[in-house]
This record gives sequence, C-alpha cells and structure tokens, in this order.
Amino acid sequence: MKKLEMLYEGKAKKIFATDKPDLVIQEFKDDATAFDATKRGVIKGKGPVNNKISVVLFQLLESKGVKTHFVKVLSDTEMLVKKLSIIPIEVTIRNIVAGGMSKLLGIEEGRVLKEPVLEYHYKSDELHDPLINDYHIKTLDIVKEKDLETIKKKSFEINNVLKHFFGEHNLDLVDFKLEFGHHKGKVLLGDEISPDTCRFWEKGTGRKMDKDRFRRDMGKVEETYQEMLKIVLEPQAGDDSK
Repeated sequence: MKKLEMLYEGKAKKIFATDKPDLVIQEFKDDATAFDATKRGVIKGKGPVNNKISVVLFQLLESKGVKTHFVKVLSDTEMLVKKLSIIPIEVTIRNIVAGGMSKLLGIEEGRVLKEPVLEYHYKSDELHDPLINDYHIKTLDIVKEKDLETIKKKSFEINNVLKHFFGEHNLDLVDFKLEFGHHKGKVLLGDEISPDTCRFWEKGTGRKMDKDRFRRDMGKVEETYQEMLKIVLEPQAGDDSK
C-alpha cells in the first residue's frame, strides 16, 4: 500500500491518497485546538492515543453491526480507511448535560438526561458549525431523507454500544461527536472516536478524562490521554481473552 499525496489536513488529522482509489490513510496529529481553533496547542502523544483508541472502538462497533470506514492499522499514528464522501453534518449525542448544551439552554452541567439528546451541526468553519434541525437539512439538501434516518438510527445504536463499553470501565459517556460519509452508496461512520471527540467522566468522582482538560486548562492533559488508552485496552468484565 503506497502512501501518496496529502489530500486534506484538518485540525487533528491528515488524509493521504493511496494507490487504491477507494482507500486513504488517516494520520493522527498531536495538535490540539478548542473554541473554533482560537485556542491551539500540542498534546504530546495524542496522535498515537487517538489512533489506538479509535481502532478499538471501530472494531467494537463493527462487531455489533455498525459499519465504519476502518480497514486496518498501519502504524502508531496511521490507519487505512475507506475513502468517504463526507456528509457535512456533525452528529452529537448527549447523555449528560455539559459544554454546548449547558451554555445554550442554561442547564447546569452534570444533569443526567431522561433520554439521549441528538443534535445536528452544519459543518462550516465560516459559520462556526451552527446547530441545525431536520428541516434545515432538508432545505439545504445536504443528505437524502432515508440516509438521515440511517444516521439517526446508527447514532443511537452507537450510543448504546459505547455507553455499555465505557460503563464497564467505570466511565460515564457524557456526550460525543460523530461524522458519517458515503462509500459506494452506503452510509458509513467515519472520522474518529477518542478523547478529542467524546466527553468521559469517571464514575463517582466526575473527573474529566478528555479534551476538556485542554480546553479548560485543567492540567495533566497528556497523562489523562495515556490513562484513557490504558482503560480502553483493558479487557471488559467477562472477556475471556485475558
């Protein structure tokens, strides 16, 4: 598999072409941003951590019937993935009030929601990823209605799988962001699942185990990312692979 020219560089990852037109290499960076990239920094070792955590979680989701873009690991910072035509919608699933939902609605952080809340954000740096609903999506003709229903259904399925997984590791899955894209006519989960894109709180203590430590200058950022990797790599209760 040849690594060819860089196709795209984002805030946390680079995408490279390969000699296979349907496959690309996703490379994770140590760069960190927050607040629409007005805050920038480097979290040493973040790239390998997010790559390895994403691999575990993509494989877990695939085993539960959720199709993703993941193909295989290439290195500490690289994975081979299916080339997606990204749907310009970020999906956020919230189980506990935090971050943007707290600010938007004036609800205190930490309130456990009676049922998960799904939000859509229009992917646009210029517009600062505004919150949108189904009617905006239909008006903008971003994605077909049947594909949006697939995204919605899969997002809740992913939430169920991840909540259980992290619950077994003494963590509350507070909220997380997902991105989807088309590959050969099918809607697949793309991007990553990591402490960059999720909020994790330690059960009982509420200790933050994600990028909020960088956002809010809480310290021990690198150490927390490394701890999250160890947690994710631990066998679950009842796992016979120990």
